[in-house]
Amino acid sequence: MLEKTNVIALASLFVLTAFTGCLGSDTDEKITLEKLIVAYEVKEDYENPDENPQILADYLANKLDMEVELYPITSEGSILEALRFGHAHIAFMDGAAAWVGWQQYGLDVLAADQKSDGRTYYEAHAWVKSDSEMAAAFQDDDPSTDPFTLLESKTSCHTGWLKSAGMLLPMGYLISNGYTEVVGDVDDIESLRDTIHTFFNEDASIPESGTPYYGYEGAVKCLSEGIGDVAFAKDSTVDGYCNNDNASDNKDWCLPRDEYVALPAFGRAPSHPVMYSTEFLNAENQTKVTNALLSLNNEIYVENYTMGNQTYTGCYDMSTHRVNSEISQNACGDNILANILGTPGLVATNAEEHLGSYGGLIGSIPGIETYFDSKFEIVQ
Repeated sequence: MLEKTNVIALASLFVLTAFTGCLGSDTDEKITLEKLIVAYEVKEDYENPDENPQILADYLANKLDMEVELYPITSEGSILEALRFGHAHIAFMDGAAAWVGWQQYGLDVLAADQKSDGRTYYEAHAWVKSDSEMAAAFQDDDPSTDPFTLLESKTSCHTGWLKSAGMLLPMGYLISNGYTEVVGDVDDIESLRDTIHTFFNEDASIPESGTPYYGYEGAVKCLSEGIGDVAFAKDSTVDGYCNNDNASDNKDWCLPRDEYVALPAFGRAPSHPVMYSTEFLNAENQTKVTNALLSLNNEIYVENYTMGNQTYTGCYDMSTHRVNSEISQNACGDNILANILGTPGLVATNAEEHLGSYGGLIGSIPGIETYFDSKFEIVQ
């Protein structure tokens, strides 16, 4: 599985600017994109030169047949502001920041990166023990028994404060579906803490970073050790820690795999989308940029590849069945995806498809828009 410690930083990718000089309102479909500027959190030195985003910039320059520059950025908020005010056309963003951009500024999605299994999302679940009344209600084939109702007054194990799968999605689901009401000021994010303690109980685990029950591992450990009755995590969490082919890779606190039951998914947390403003990027250029990005999926580096009577080493394009021996391994599509973007591929999509389910749930969280405005340093 492709995991990178700096994937959130790398999600700050791609702010593209400049129709000749600066951006203007692109209502004229005949305007041509003449230079592409890619915003990236650029390092002074790269321990692994294959991670240098200049490789990606050069790749896009070749595919788009235009100059491509890197434009340093510092935060998700700075990307939103760039798109909002027309200083940028497109950006790779975190799902939460993308949702804010979609809701508040009408930004849309060109594409999204894939997880290791090819999906552009992961699902959020409530994990319970197989001998619990919640598991029984879920598995009894009786539609009148609702396992989510039975979560009330139980002890919950969250991954941390305001984490997507561990808090925002499950609480958004419980609030929006009437299982609980917001306790406190609906415009104050701290009301979520009171809502959790009221619906569950005062012993709900909302851990800080560095404590034993923090994160996905901590939430399942909290459930496994009997500290809590339900753990909120993603669909792959339990298998990742407790169901490995090599049993020695499982955590020592794990229960047998059949003792964990996942209740129906709350919703989907989106992968990093490529956002753009329709005001500053016309349909023709949207298509060009999307195609250039998706072309990364079609290239793999081969060594001593035999085709006909010839043997090749180089970048093999699966769409044309040609090998370009002049392209180095780190500049081939599969290696750019792995080393720079931290994903096996990209998929074309749109905001409604990619962010709709997520936004429909987290929009129910008290004070969430104000919180994100503050987090991303957005000035209204």
